[in-house]
Amino acid sequence: MSADPAGRRPRPRLPYLLIAPSFLALLVVLGYPLVDMVTLAFQDMTRKELFSGAAPPWAGLGQFRTILGDGFFWTVVARTALFTVVCVSLTMALGLIVALLMRRTSPWVRAVLAGVLVAVWAMPVMVAAAIFRWLFDADYGLVNWLLSTMPGIDLARHNWFTDPWQGFAVITAVVVWGALPFAAVSLHAALTQIPPELEEAALIDGARPSQLFRFVTFPAIKPLFVMVTTLMAIWDFGVFNQIWLMRGGQPEREYYLLGVYSFIESFAVNRYSTGAAIALVTVVLLLAGAVVYLRQMLRLGEAE
Repeated sequence: MSADPAGRRPRPRLPYLLIAPSFLALLVVLGYPLVDMVTLAFQDMTRKELFSGAAPPWAGLGQFRTILGDGFFWTVVARTALFTVVCVSLTMALGLIVALLMRRTSPWVRAVLAGVLVAVWAMPVMVAAAIFRWLFDADYGLVNWLLSTMPGIDLARHNWFTDPWQGFAVITAVVVWGALPFAAVSLHAALTQIPPELEEAALIDGARPSQLFRFVTFPAIKPLFVMVTTLMAIWDFGVFNQIWLMRGGQPEREYYLLGVYSFIESFAVNRYSTGAAIALVTVVLLLAGAVVYLRQMLRLGEAE
């Protein structure tokens, strides 16, 4: 216990001691790579410096001028933002629907559905990507076969990734599939905390189901809904694995998001400093989302 000179109650040190190992681990695992990436973004490293071990020349803001003056970079930024908005919107809408359905089902159905959601959440991204690649395969895909059985539709040997809009629709399905369980389970947990008396009183007063949801149910879960939405936006903004795996490790330029673009610039084109600058811009944008998330957590804590 640390004494307060003003005579107030001393603050316990135990919480800080308990969180110290996690903080130190994050500092070691994430701190050094982040500092190294920031340094690299202000340098001009080539393969010569990489293999010789010589210090790369200092480039200052040159890398940032290059990427910020490149029209393709802003195309990738806009594409990443649009992809994030679509993925988050679908995930939260479907997650809310699933959570509401779970609330109205019997206990055993709810338990089975929760088990399925946990299994999907635990599925590695590589396995999910392999399954979706088979489902939408041009030669043996199940989706092409099912759609071709409908009158007037012929999708035999149709390649979904020839058109980037169709390809991103498939990739969006992979991302939403993996993120849906977290959203649904979190929102269902929030729904279980709503006192039944509130909804019963609204129904007695003549509220319709839509009004009940709008004025009673959703306001009660809104803090958690905003928090989960912010987390989803942060995760989806940095999507890399799903695109890389769905395109077999060779994504076309039409499929570049910021994470993929940074990786390609660094390890395929060997412009290491340019890739680091793109990654640093991505980190700054993600930090903006993290600030929103922390603010929502603080507001939730004050409400409680």
